[in-house]
Amino acid sequence: MTEFENRTYWERRLREHFSLEGVGYLRLGRRFNEWMYRVRGRVFDAAIARHSALISTLGARPPVKVLDIGAGTGFYVERWLALGASVTGVDLTEVAVTNLRTRFPKASFVQADIGRPLSEPLANARGTFAAVSAFDVLFHVVDDTQYAQALHNIADLLEPGGLLLWSDNFIHQPTIRVAHQVSRSLDEATAALDAVGLDVVSRVPMFVLMNYPADTRSRLTKWAWTALVAPAMLSDYLGGALGALLYPLETRLVRRMKESPSTELMVCRRR
Repeated sequence: MTEFENRTYWERRLREHFSLEGVGYLRLGRRFNEWMYRVRGRVFDAAIARHSALISTLGARPPVKVLDIGAGTGFYVERWLALGASVTGVDLTEVAVTNLRTRFPKASFVQADIGRPLSEPLANARGTFAAVSAFDVLFHVVDDTQYAQALHNIADLLEPGGLLLWSDNFIHQPTIRVAHQVSRSLDEATAALDAVGLDVVSRVPMFVLMNYPADTRSRLTKWAWTALVAPAMLSDYLGGALGALLYPLETRLVRRMKESPSTELMVCRRR
């Protein structure tokens, strides 16, 4: 998609569904997505807890600065604020920024495309953020030049030693491209990170069962996942029941497994 079409798509989608469903897996309904975001929250909290240097600065006075890219409905903005950070949220859409400014008056919000060269006010904030988060965002940057620019911008915005927390599919096979999303290979992602001075610190599963198994070539596995989540596609109430059933198992799996066939959370540090 072009930049204009991409922005138009997300403006329309979030105006119709300004909810976790709208920023999540739309076909799976509101209730199942709410359970998926509970899993995301648990994985995020665990990742933060593993980085004691960042934890020691959160809640300090003055508060450390955090940038959340693709802020959407504010799921991670809320978590960063609860940790005591000074939060700036960035989103491609006007609808998200307008709603977020009302919902989170203690945070700042900027409408911008992270895949384009930085402009004010972000251009004046280079090297000032202790952490940047970009969850379920960069695989929607389908243009490779803009993807490289996005990672360059993130590295530029981080202070030396600052952390990037982001989620993607990081597949162990050649990059897979569809119209609105690119599942880049782990090798491609790590090479792009190295080129902008970001070193991988850790990578852990964000989902195992509840999200699409992008990192598999098995048609049987993909069919099995579709069958597993089919109730959520049929009924929002069934989706809620399915999410409640899968949640305890999913949280155990993401805690115990080192690799996932689905989305993973990666932490990187700026050199």
